[in-house]
Amino acid sequence: MGTGSAPYNPRPMPAVRFDNVAKTYHSARGTVRALDGVSFDIEAGEFFGLLGPNGAGKTTLISVLAGLTKATSGRVTVLGHDVVTDFAAARKSLGIVPQELVFDPFFSVRETLRIQGGYYGVKNNDAWIDELLANLGLADKANANMRQLSGGMKRRVLVAQALVHKPPVIVLDEPTAGVDVELRQTLWQFIARLNREGHTVLLTTHYLEEAEALCGRIAMLKQGRVVALDRTSALLAGTAHQMLRFKTDDVLPAALAAEARVTGRIVQLRAHDAGEVEAHLAALRAAGVRVEDLEIGRADLEDVFVQIMQGAGQRPRTAEMAAAAGARA
Repeated sequence: MGTGSAPYNPRPMPAVRFDNVAKTYHSARGTVRALDGVSFDIEAGEFFGLLGPNGAGKTTLISVLAGLTKATSGRVTVLGHDVVTDFAAARKSLGIVPQELVFDPFFSVRETLRIQGGYYGVKNNDAWIDELLANLGLADKANANMRQLSGGMKRRVLVAQALVHKPPVIVLDEPTAGVDVELRQTLWQFIARLNREGHTVLLTTHYLEEAEALCGRIAMLKQGRVVALDRTSALLAGTAHQMLRFKTDDVLPAALAAEARVTGRIVQLRAHDAGEVEAHLAALRAAGVRVEDLEIGRADLEDVFVQIMQGAGQRPRTAEMAAAAGARA
């Protein structure tokens, strides 16, 4: 007492920690480094996004986290439990919704969830199963055989299976890929509620509007490395340009086509200031391009993602990445 020293405030244990994780595959075709020194923490209670193009290493990282793949080097922990040396405790803390539709065709939906709970030693949890069924739109399918369900309904069951033991950490690997709008809405309402109640959520998705709306922080992977790590708001704020968006059936002049992002009839062009907007419009008029539904808006997460993946204006290390590297040094 009275020494003037600051009180010791230990940093809370992260929900998930990836510490210099590397994964290398060897084959007759050569060596592939799927993960190359991936390091970041996911704090308890976060809604965290993991983004990257196909082949970036997202699914490999999730497989290492789940204990399905062993890292070549590095360490992964879940609430302090090493996924290799303390696998049972780590796995019990996780609820993972995989990309693939994997199911047992011999049981009803309710039986499937009871069996899944039994794997974790959970018994007499029909009240929670009923809540899962209701919140995921499966109440009327409770007694249906899994073989009778549509692909979208089977995906709902996968979500329920991941949540049946009330895991503190929920991992969603492309959970809404190829599913209907209704499921996307009901799923996110329920997951957002669980997150508010304290569950940590890790999401991988190619629907970047979902990540922008849901995730407080985002890490982006490219070729097995973290190339961006920051709060979603900071990633968006770091993009200085606006986006000129319009629809057209005409062919763009070559100079604009080279820098445009085109989705069907929708064209998006970067514009750093009003002068660049006018230059784009002048070029369109000169080329006789007919423009519909013209609007100017801020860059969204998809714009940021494309910019980082292409390396345009990329910050190789965010402040968070530098801090993490210093803490581990």
